[in-house]
Amino acid sequence: MTDDRKPRAFSVEEPTTIAAPVKADPRVPQSFADDVVLTPDEDDPFLSESLPPMPLAEPRRRRFSFGKLALGAFSLLLSLAFGLWADNLIRDLFVRYETLGYVATAALALGLLGLAVVVAREVVGMMRLSAVQSLKDEAEKAMTERRPEPARAVVTKLSGLLSARADTARGRARLKETEEDIIDGPHLIHLAERELMTPLDRQARALILNASKRVSVVTAVSPRAIVDLAYVLFEVMRLVRAMADLYGGRPGSLGLLRLTRDVIAHLAVTGSIAVGDGLAQQVLGHGLASKLSARLGEGVINGLMTARIGIAAMDLCRPLPFSALKRPGIGDFIGDLTPKLSGEPKT
Repeated sequence: MTDDRKPRAFSVEEPTTIAAPVKADPRVPQSFADDVVLTPDEDDPFLSESLPPMPLAEPRRRRFSFGKLALGAFSLLLSLAFGLWADNLIRDLFVRYETLGYVATAALALGLLGLAVVVAREVVGMMRLSAVQSLKDEAEKAMTERRPEPARAVVTKLSGLLSARADTARGRARLKETEEDIIDGPHLIHLAERELMTPLDRQARALILNASKRVSVVTAVSPRAIVDLAYVLFEVMRLVRAMADLYGGRPGSLGLLRLTRDVIAHLAVTGSIAVGDGLAQQVLGHGLASKLSARLGEGVINGLMTARIGIAAMDLCRPLPFSALKRPGIGDFIGDLTPKLSGEPKT
């Protein structure tokens, strides 16, 4: 049986799709009120990466005061009274027993010798602090002149001040090689700052960070507020002395008290001593308020306050002003004090 069906051609037409009609959205976009102002991200303190810069600390001006005059007059009067008492005592001892008179004379001589050494150390320490401040003033003036002579004199004094520190030997050698080169005054000061201040600034940051961490931990776990206050004062005094020794100041007891008073006075004038809500909002405004307990938050605030004091002491003790190198800020220590909470890597 034969199949009589022959091949046939069929035309295939594409199916036509009918699009659904688009209904108009009856909701009309509404505009915001004219009084709403959006804060740019760079001006938002909770979104900005860096906190407001801390004002530069400067030493207080030494002025004449009647209080110092009265203190000096009464000190002289007490010294004369002590001398008269010692003279009468030694005379009476010689009258009663000659050997006791010689013993009292030797004791008085040893006491005066020790007092003279202590006074000499205090005077030398005060002179070192004054020399550091004078060197900073000379460096600021040298950066405004093109002549290399003032800057060269500053570099020579700075090298002599830091000659006892082995970590500045390489920088002093580099500066020694440039004595025959022709360098402008500002460039020479910048070179000296990079070569001599870089290793010292790195150690200063470590001192500030370690002191801040210790204060943060101790004040977070201490049971009494008096313990917090005593430990913070102890760490502040030790940090100020270490900062002065680092930059070549090496003050005595009176010099340390004077330097600490300048640091506290700077923080009081600039308003940094009253941390309160301002610093708390800067630190806890990144969503950390719900993760920090009250004691831990207090420890972080105390640690940042210690960092502020350390930065102010760094400003006062540093023999060169910050010009070529970046001045540390309070924001540089937040990530180290709260690494897990802020999500920043610990350096």
